[in-house]
Amino acid sequence: MEIDLQPYAYFEGEIVPADQAKVSIATHALQYGTGAFGGIRGYLDVSGETINIFRLPDHTRRLMNSARILRCELNLDADGLAGVIQDLVAKNNPHSNVYIRPFIYKAGIELTPHLKGIRDEIAIYVIQLDDYFAMDHPLRLMVSAWTRIADNIIPSRAKISGGYINSSLAKDQAAEAGFDDALMLNERGKISEASGANLFIVRNGTLITSPVNGDILEGITRRSIAKFARDLGIALEEREIDRSELYVADEAFLCGTGAQVAAIGNIDGRPVGNGERGPITQRIQEVFFACVKGEDPRYGDLLTKVPVRP
Repeated sequence: MEIDLQPYAYFEGEIVPADQAKVSIATHALQYGTGAFGGIRGYLDVSGETINIFRLPDHTRRLMNSARILRCELNLDADGLAGVIQDLVAKNNPHSNVYIRPFIYKAGIELTPHLKGIRDEIAIYVIQLDDYFAMDHPLRLMVSAWTRIADNIIPSRAKISGGYINSSLAKDQAAEAGFDDALMLNERGKISEASGANLFIVRNGTLITSPVNGDILEGITRRSIAKFARDLGIALEEREIDRSELYVADEAFLCGTGAQVAAIGNIDGRPVGNGERGPITQRIQEVFFACVKGEDPRYGDLLTKVPVRP
């Protein structure tokens, strides 16, 4: 996917032209994957007057938790980072949906894979982004031969950049086999998540998703789906999912900042339900998109609104 980079980025403490935000080839994070990133969506409000950043404080808190795991010492806290992100979006003044990528990284130039005592920095860029997955047809997925990394290997609840080689291997395998994405099993043989999104299935009217100790990323969109489900009166279970449950599920969908809410129609060559988007998936999708576009006042507190200049 080509990146439509917005003109300004945040780099080493200030907002600069994006083409000036550069690091040395000897940067520690580039060598050892010692960074952590966030993925945050901003949606053009239905009024056209604001960019609605979805759950910004939750995203910055999660990124700072990742920073703690990496033993980063930063001059911004979660609230300060949220403020910088708002300023950066305002500076770019987009008139479309955007994706915001904050990145915390070991910026020192040292030839050792340790964490403590290496200079840390924060960089942020913004790109134009609409749908990551096509929304007009359900996805075709496969269960990957690659095992999801365990928390005691690379912490799953942190978006550690080096850990995404695991996702890349699974994603490549799926793409080369003709699928849209891959689902991954953890070391216990239970369903974890997709290459970069959480999974929900539906059985007998109940939403089911893997637990936070199932080697998944603690997804913010995932947590939002749980809230929407409760408000809709849909039963929800958080528990381990067997591979064979995928084949007997009535519905399934992926969710995440990139994926949004994307229906799954086929897994390992087997149709999910009737192979089309199911009714519960549709209801969740409708609530999600109404929320992020500013059409549902019940969820206004989930949005940070940045005014758009003409």
